[in-house]
Order: sequence, then C-alpha cells, then structure tokens
Amino acid sequence: MPAPKDEPTAAPLGPFEPWDFEALSDARSRSAEYNDHRLRARRRLLAMAKEVAKRAKAAGLPLEPRTSIHNPHQFNGNRVSRLWAYLVRPKAAKTKLKRVLGADLAKDLDQAYKNLYLCMALEHGALEVSLRIHPDAWYDGQNLLRRVKAEGPEGWLQVLNTLDGFRLGLADWKGEWRCGELSLERVEDYLRHYTPGEHQLVLERRWPVPTDPAARETVLTEEVPGILMDEVLRLVPAYRYMAWSDESDFLFGG
Repeated sequence: MPAPKDEPTAAPLGPFEPWDFEALSDARSRSAEYNDHRLRARRRLLAMAKEVAKRAKAAGLPLEPRTSIHNPHQFNGNRVSRLWAYLVRPKAAKTKLKRVLGADLAKDLDQAYKNLYLCMALEHGALEVSLRIHPDAWYDGQNLLRRVKAEGPEGWLQVLNTLDGFRLGLADWKGEWRCGELSLERVEDYLRHYTPGEHQLVLERRWPVPTDPAARETVLTEEVPGILMDEVLRLVPAYRYMAWSDESDFLFGG
C-alpha cells in the first residue's frame, strides 16, 4: 500500500488487526459470533473519523463522524461484509439546508447517505477512501452541476486533478475517469452522463487487502490507518467545492 509523500497521521487505537478483515469474510459476515471483532473494527474507524473531523474543522470544514452497524441485521440484509465511517455535514448545516429545500424536499436529511459524505471503509479484501453523492442526495449533485454551469468546468477539473490515485465513477458504469490526468473533454463527458437523483457520483481510492492471512501483514502496519485518514483529508477541497454550503450555494441559482 503506497504512502503519501508526507508523514502519515498517527492512528487512534493503533494499526488494523487481522480480525478487522477476517470477520467480514463471506464465511463469517452473517454470524453474530464475530460481532465483537467487528465492533472493535467499528470503534477503530470511528476513532479515525473523529481525528479526521478534528483536522477538517481546523481547516474550516465542520463534519460529523458516524459509522455503519457491525452486527447482522435486517437493515444490512443480515450480513456485514463492509464496515465504514461516514463524515457528513453537521446538524447546523443540515438545518440551513432544510430551510433552503423546504420541508417536503428535506425529508430524512439526517440520514448520512442523503448528504454528500466522505467515507473510510473496510472489506475482507479491500480498504477504501471515498466521497459519494447517493441519488437521494440529489441536491448536492444538483449544486455541483449548477456551479459548473455558472463558473465553467475548469474549477472542478482543477480540484479533481489534485487527487491523483483516485477515480471518478458514475453509478455502476464500467467506465472511469482517473483523477490527476483528466482533460477538460473527459470532465465534460462525465457531466453529460451524470444525472442527480438517478446516478451515484463517487470519487474513490481502493487498495487490495490480501485475503490470505499470511500475506495480510502489508496492511497491518502502524502507518496504514494514518494513510487512510490523510487520503480522506485530501478530499476536503472536493467536498467544499461540490457540497451545498454557504460558500458553495448554487442549488437554486447560478
């Protein structure tokens, strides 16, 4: 797993452990027997998300950390094959957005996926850092499109090309747009296809995790959680550019 050039952030609760991944395997994802292992991993992710939120706030962006559930439940199809920590707009920002949208359009805004969010995730065979706009967070997607329309796509292109190592994806399409090497034509191509409310927008970076326990040592080192936290922080300018806020208010204008 390649590290960023700078010294990675210190990891709360130490490095990842083998059972952080093993408890998410197909053979164990449906079993409550492994809930304690998944809870430990969930707490580690939450501690990491709190550290990211602290640093993002210092940079002028308040975010609220949350985590997914660690036990098999009807809500997750009685299977836990993925654990993640969200970073979403805090209550005060949601209150402002609700006033802009109105009561009917702002239903269930408290649910994390109904806002543009940053994410750190664990799977049995992967680590992931991402920024996502779910179709139900159409207002953030619409804010992005209106900003690009008002200002031109060059600003978004510049933001995306600072994110080398990430890919811009569209729903479950096989095509991808690799950040760091995007042209104006490629960004315009993406914008022609992306429809808020219909498609998910994702900016993600994934690292494979060896499923063979003997080969998994590469992701159990002290620096790996810090790398993930630093990669989330690299997404902060993209969040600020794309998400509706007082500083990026294009939802019903522009």
